[in-house]
Amino acid sequence: MSSAAVGGIPEAIGDTEEVVMVSRFAQWTLDVRDVGVMAEFWSQALGYEMDKGDDGSAKLYPPSDAEPTAPTLWLQNSGEDKVGKNRFHPDLVTADDVDSEVARLERLGARRIDVGQTGSEPFVVLADPEDNEFCVLRREPRRALHV
Repeated sequence: MSSAAVGGIPEAIGDTEEVVMVSRFAQWTLDVRDVGVMAEFWSQALGYEMDKGDDGSAKLYPPSDAEPTAPTLWLQNSGEDKVGKNRFHPDLVTADDVDSEVARLERLGARRIDVGQTGSEPFVVLADPEDNEFCVLRREPRRALHV
């Protein structure tokens, strides 16, 4: 697939033009040991509404004023402790002061962790109550559009 096909942009194939669709993130699923603790932490951290399932899981929904593309969060009970560094983690942004937001997250149960950062990074690395890594970005990760 050529780079021209990314984002639903038409890609010429012979004499026809095909629109190639791409996938989008809809939900972040996290295996956890204690669904109750993690649901409470992440619902408060993100301002999401919590719905505890009958199966021991919890689903967190974005607030009604969130963008329609805001992902949900599903916490499923793994019954096991986390082992090793996550290979995938969320990066959060805030409309408020980043240092104030980090302090708020720490009061909720997050803690700062060292993954080899130098101190000049445009993000703060934290871990949730079960040691899952996440970052709070000091700026939006979006690329500027070039016209």
